[in-house]
Amino acid sequence: MTISSSLNAGISGLSANASALASISDNIANSGTFGYKRVQTDFNSMVMASAGGAYSAGGVRSATTRMIDERGSLVATTNATDLAIGGRGMLPVASLTEVAGGAAEPTMYMTTTGSFNANQDGYLVTDSGLVLLGWPANADGTMPSYPRDTAAGLEPIQYDTNRLQASPTTSIELGINLPSASTETGSAFNVESSLIEFFDGLGNSKNLQVDFTPQAPVAPATSSNEWVMTIEDTDDPGVTIGEYTMAFNATDGSLASVTTTTGGAYNADGTAIITTTAGALEITLGTVGDSTFMSQLAGDYSPVGINKDGAAAGTIKSVEVDNNGFVHANYSSGETRIIYQIPVADMRNPNGMTALDQQTFKPSSESGSYFLWNAGDGPAGEINSYALEESATDVAGELTNMIKTQRAYSSNAKVIQTVDEMLQETTNIKR
Repeated sequence: MTISSSLNAGISGLSANASALASISDNIANSGTFGYKRVQTDFNSMVMASAGGAYSAGGVRSATTRMIDERGSLVATTNATDLAIGGRGMLPVASLTEVAGGAAEPTMYMTTTGSFNANQDGYLVTDSGLVLLGWPANADGTMPSYPRDTAAGLEPIQYDTNRLQASPTTSIELGINLPSASTETGSAFNVESSLIEFFDGLGNSKNLQVDFTPQAPVAPATSSNEWVMTIEDTDDPGVTIGEYTMAFNATDGSLASVTTTTGGAYNADGTAIITTTAGALEITLGTVGDSTFMSQLAGDYSPVGINKDGAAAGTIKSVEVDNNGFVHANYSSGETRIIYQIPVADMRNPNGMTALDQQTFKPSSESGSYFLWNAGDGPAGEINSYALEESATDVAGELTNMIKTQRAYSSNAKVIQTVDEMLQETTNIKR
């Protein structure tokens, strides 16, 4: 009976608008929740096949969608490990309960923001128990290759602020300008020297004595443009561990040639390996024709471009995350080293992910497979530290939708009331 279908349509309208009100109330309740993604309720009409020209009301059906791809505004904080994605993509996290339980590969969840702090075990974790995941770096701070379509290489980010860490020196770059006037006729041919500190595997400070002796020109030349570099380890005084004759181009002061007398051979890539009391050490002089490292120009002796790796023993004072997702550990020794890289996960349909508690989401068949990008590469946004993402709820819009939903609910209730009165009139035909 057509009038009965009107009753069913009104009931479906009440149910659909009740669902809409539930999503609105959830959105308003979480208007102050960092990283919250609002729920949107859409209505779809249901059409019933008509027979014999009689129309039957199908009613309405509601469907809710969590708008995961919508982003709230970023707000500044004072915590270096408050993180938020500036654009597309999500941070990988895991449950602290699962991590503490010793799971070899904890389940990866995703979130767009989080206030992470080191707990008693050194894990970067939120108050709600989410542990930040990342790829571990090598001991020297370089990043190995990891698979991008699986979470197999990800580990809970953990560090120990009480553990001493030493970093041995493995390479030294000699960025030094030698005064061109020192190799000219009439010069005093003064020896130029530098004491260069380096560190062994225990974090002990050691020194190299590097001397540059200008060579006198051979007549009729007025300048030799040639120097002899000798290297000594101060722990073994009097023993030359490297001696090299360097010639420079008179036209532009670039390196013209390097001849090895003692020590490791000078290589085409501009390096030589010397052996110290602490082990092998790579010295970079620069390639032939280049003046980036060693040069001979007018002016004074200038050892201003000496760079080296390694550091004395020290503990981690703090950690920071840069826009590319690299986690930098700042040591008490003054060294800064990369210890992890946080990737940014992205998939074709973020709104198809399964929503879980604590503003976390899990990939599903509807979202499609994910890919782990470097932050800032491809479609992935950068990772912002000292920032959190606000709720995506627009309170004014939700209150407006509440008014519309209330009116719609009242109207459907009126339909049911009217149908009831019409059915009452029908039963009154026979008294």
